[in-house]
Amino acid sequence: MDIEQHKIPQATAKRLPLYFRFINNLHSQGKQRVSSKELSDAVKVDSATIRRDFSYFGALGKKGYGYNVEYLLSFFRKTLDQDEITKVALIGVGNLGTAFLHYNFMKNNNTKIEYAFDSNADKVGTEIGGVPVKHIDELEDMVKGDITAAILTVPSAAAQGITDRLVHSGVSGILNFTPARITVPEHIRVHHIDLSIELQALVYFLKHYPLEAGEEQEE
Repeated sequence: MDIEQHKIPQATAKRLPLYFRFINNLHSQGKQRVSSKELSDAVKVDSATIRRDFSYFGALGKKGYGYNVEYLLSFFRKTLDQDEITKVALIGVGNLGTAFLHYNFMKNNNTKIEYAFDSNADKVGTEIGGVPVKHIDELEDMVKGDITAAILTVPSAAAQGITDRLVHSGVSGILNFTPARITVPEHIRVHHIDLSIELQALVYFLKHYPLEAGEEQEE
C-alpha cells in the first residue's frame, strides 16, 4: 500500500482482500458494475461500512450508478500489490500444514508458499502440492533474504524457538496457527489464529445469538 493508505483503520484494511476476491469474481463473470448492496449481500458487510471503507480512498463510485467493476479491480490490484509476489515459508508439515500446501493460496495471485520445513525424515526431501519440504535445520539458509512471511503450524512447545529463528532470518510477519502466544520484537507483525477458540466462539454464538432470517452478521 502507499504511505497515505497506512492511515486507514486496520478493520478496513482487513476487509480489502475480501472485497478484492468478490470483485475479481464479478470481473471473471463479465459484470461491468456493482452496487454497494450487491457487495454487502455477497461479503456479509453492511452497505454503510462498505461505503465508509471505500471513502478512505476517494471517489470509487457514483451515486445512482454504483461501482465500475473493472476500475475497482484495477484499484484493489494496485492497492493490495497483486502484481508483486510475496514468498511465504510454512513451518510444520502436519495435517494442517499439509492442507495449506495442497491449497497454497491459489486464489491469491500475490502469495505463494515457497518452502516448507519439518523434522520428519519421511517428509523431508519430498514435495507436497509442488512445494519442496526442507529439513528444519536448513531454515536460516533457505529463508534469509528470500522470505517475507511465515505460517506457523508446529507444536506449541516449539513455537517460540522457531519464531526466534524466523525473526533472526529476517521474516517480517508470522501467521500463527498454534495456541502459543509467541513473543516478537515490535517491528514484527503476528496474526494469531486459534481454530479451537474460533469454533468455541461459533458454538457460543449459535446458542446465544441466533440469527433471524435476513439479519446481517458482523465479521
